[in-house]
Amino acid sequence: MSESVQSYPSAAPVGVDTTRASIARVYDAALNGKDNFEVDRAVLDQVRAVAPGVAELAWANRDFLIRVCRFLAKEAGIDQYLDLGSGLPTAENTHQVVQRVDPGSSVVYVDNDPMVLAHARALLAGNPRTTIVEADIFRPFEVVKHPEVREELDFSRPIALFQIGTLHHYAADDVAAVMRSYLDVLPSGSYVAIAHFLDPETAEYSDLARKMEEKFVHSPMGSGRFRTRDEIQALFGNLTMIEPGLVLCDEWWPDGPQLTPLSSVRHCIAGGVGFKP
Repeated sequence: MSESVQSYPSAAPVGVDTTRASIARVYDAALNGKDNFEVDRAVLDQVRAVAPGVAELAWANRDFLIRVCRFLAKEAGIDQYLDLGSGLPTAENTHQVVQRVDPGSSVVYVDNDPMVLAHARALLAGNPRTTIVEADIFRPFEVVKHPEVREELDFSRPIALFQIGTLHHYAADDVAAVMRSYLDVLPSGSYVAIAHFLDPETAEYSDLARKMEEKFVHSPMGSGRFRTRDEIQALFGNLTMIEPGLVLCDEWWPDGPQLTPLSSVRHCIAGGVGFKP
């Protein structure tokens, strides 16, 4: 799924406002992608003033996603995925990881960014078990009642729902209510994975988290909430947490021993997976 904008007639598909930063394009810039513009890179530049390693938030988020996909496909046997706010195509997307384990897995991406939609539709055209749906991920009923979502996913069987690096861009305090709406419609046996910017509430890292939040919120992107551990845990509702629970993204079943200490920035993003009995 990884291709540069040169694969398309225009680097800015119709409907893309290149004067405003896009969440998806800012993440793309952090991952050294090519599908971003000067206004998106300016967001990272602004945050780098207080956190030179800000791009590591995106890398920790991406690595967490990949490990979660492997776990759910191999160990949990999940073959249906609803990836909310999927972002721009990059290496090792959800469908690539899970379909490597089980080629019969169905993956539905949901986004409403015009650039994401244009690129993903072109790249997914030849994959009958993967599609992208245009909807607002912060309107749960718009998503779960969408005809394409219902056509591609069987809500009588377990589904894995992803909010990976998305909910910190929802500023309102009713974010837990948004998640409850999703949790209520998921069938028994489903899993929910969340990665979210974290305020560790420690003397060493909390100040950094709040400084990054201030820069993100007052940047051209205009969002990036660093919530506390309790606030993030509340997003899982009454789900049963898979060990090791809600932890730093890098500490959720890493691929090997941590030979070097985590950077300060990597202490400011947490992730976890919950199970609906």
